[in-house]
Amino acid sequence: MASASVVPPLCRPLSNLKLQFFPSISRRATPPLLRTNFRTRRSSLSAAMSFERELAVAKKAASLAARLCQAIQKTLLQSDVQSKSDKSPVTVADYGSQALVSFVIGKELGPEPFSLVAEEDSGDLRKEESLETLKRITELVNDTISCDGTYNISPLSTEDVLAAIDNGKSAGGPHGQHWVLDPIDGTKGFLRGDQYAIALALLSEGQVVLGVLACPNLPMAPMGKPSQTSSLDQSGCLFSARLGAGTDVQLLHGSSSPMKVNVSSVEDPAEASFFESFEAAHSLHGLSGSIAKKLGVTAPPVRIDSQAKYGALSRGEGAIYLRFPHKGYREKIWDHAAGCIVVTEAGGIVSDAAGRPLDFSKGKYLDIDTGIIVTNKSLMPALLNAVQEAIKESESSSCL
Repeated sequence: MASASVVPPLCRPLSNLKLQFFPSISRRATPPLLRTNFRTRRSSLSAAMSFERELAVAKKAASLAARLCQAIQKTLLQSDVQSKSDKSPVTVADYGSQALVSFVIGKELGPEPFSLVAEEDSGDLRKEESLETLKRITELVNDTISCDGTYNISPLSTEDVLAAIDNGKSAGGPHGQHWVLDPIDGTKGFLRGDQYAIALALLSEGQVVLGVLACPNLPMAPMGKPSQTSSLDQSGCLFSARLGAGTDVQLLHGSSSPMKVNVSSVEDPAEASFFESFEAAHSLHGLSGSIAKKLGVTAPPVRIDSQAKYGALSRGEGAIYLRFPHKGYREKIWDHAAGCIVVTEAGGIVSDAAGRPLDFSKGKYLDIDTGIIVTNKSLMPALLNAVQEAIKESESSSCL
């Protein structure tokens, strides 16, 4: 692990910020879990009334983690010595984000143990050569908690931070509740100063029942469209969705009322635009281009990092998201769980290339066919046909 010495001290600038976070959530009784069938859950009023408290906790946790990440990214971009090959800033942000999310869940929903399926563990941080990095992470976590002002606690020790990170070692599965976290989705975007997201979801009996996407660099106003109010001129979106209750977006920091969002209503494939991964290493751009050609799509693809694509699509920016990883890559549940419910609760559909819903009940990995496609209900039949035709042609040509 690289030394954290390249990350300039952030404690003082972070402490000087005037922060507005969600207040500490009251510890009222949580409604009993409902084992609602995925296909009928939207019609269940009881399901819509569940998980309100958990969603409030998720929003607070993601917002707090985003504040830490924003401070690190700002300092990284201002540094004269930054290097694209230097991963230490994103290492600090990754671990710090996971520690903060784990801390908030534990404080708000404790003292009972909770299951967290997350990307990081503390193995590398426990090595002697990582001591300075660990101290830096601990300092940033404590500074962020202090700035929040809702937790009257003693500063966390390095062991406290390591334990919080290691709460994310759960394997998930089909039974019980499991939080699912990607502490920084889109690490290359983070290093470039572009899009990234803190993605947090909750599984209950194998189904995603809520999700939150904190997107610090995504503007409130839809990309490419002029805003009508000053609040929409600001960057930083917080998308949140709860089973049967729809999808909302609001300012990530500051005061704003949540606004309901819906996916695009485009019905003609030729009028649709589509998202795909920014990095060609993350998705087969050639296959996506072939699919777009079959649909008659003329608009160029919108390429951005992270699950911010799910958030943008949920509010009608673009109508299609295509992701086709290179052969041998296994999709992790934390790369899609939060984004999936954000889109489906906004009226969209998320499936694999065979048209099957994503199954988050099998542990850390998704068992999917070839890739992931996201769109609205009107476009899905045509999109699915185009996807399957393009895949067959690609497989045939590769055998020649």
